[in-house]
Amino acid sequence: MKAVALVIHLIVSVALVGLILMQSTKGGLGSAFGGGEVYRTRRGAERIVFLATVVVSVLFLLSSMVNLLIHS
Repeated sequence: MKAVALVIHLIVSVALVGLILMQSTKGGLGSAFGGGEVYRTRRGAERIVFLATVVVSVLFLLSSMVNLLIHS
């Protein structure tokens, strides 16, 4: 059971890193100081990647808790 939980956690973490790297970085340092767009909606593939990132991050949190409970 411990090995399965660790493998699942590893797969979810690699997927999370990949999804984060796939996101567009339109707002650089200039947007942090007031430059750039105020509000922009996500459409198409950008929205799908964003929602998948949210789902995978929740799965990462849950798999982290499961690993904590199993290994303690």
